[in-house]
Amino acid sequence: MDVSRISKKYQIRKITEKNIPEVLELCLGNPLYYKHCPPMVTFESIREDLKKLPPRKTLEDKFYIGFYEEETLVAVMDLILKYPNEQTIFIGFFMMNKRLQGKGIGSQIIKDTLEYFMPDYKYVRLGYVSGNKESEGFWLKNHFQPTGVVVKEDAYSIVVVESNLEE
Repeated sequence: MDVSRISKKYQIRKITEKNIPEVLELCLGNPLYYKHCPPMVTFESIREDLKKLPPRKTLEDKFYIGFYEEETLVAVMDLILKYPNEQTIFIGFFMMNKRLQGKGIGSQIIKDTLEYFMPDYKYVRLGYVSGNKESEGFWLKNHFQPTGVVVKEDAYSIVVVESNLEE
């Protein structure tokens, strides 16, 4: 799968350990996210996320990517193919550069991502932390609907939402 073609505007690069400092800077610029979804991000937590997988998935199914405009990291996204089923793409993480939020860039990246996967997949699924109105508003605006599934974690609950690519 050539995820470098997700966006016509941004260069897509695989995030590796050498990119962790810039991903950390982007994440630290979004403290509200970590207020709802503790603990605060660290260099080590990003390193772990680069390899973190759901059950029955391999690193071949995972794409932790950055959207770049020249050398500026605009957004990061963690994609898992065929999870939780063969017809679904799972977005495990998506975060925008705080300085670029509110300009429609994040919505365009999500739109491009959905369009890219449309021919081969039926759904895109993700979760946001219950009570994070900023995240909830963003995902609902971008055509994700609650599935009715809420996953309880120790410190918060995750609302699972999904976009049907055939609608």
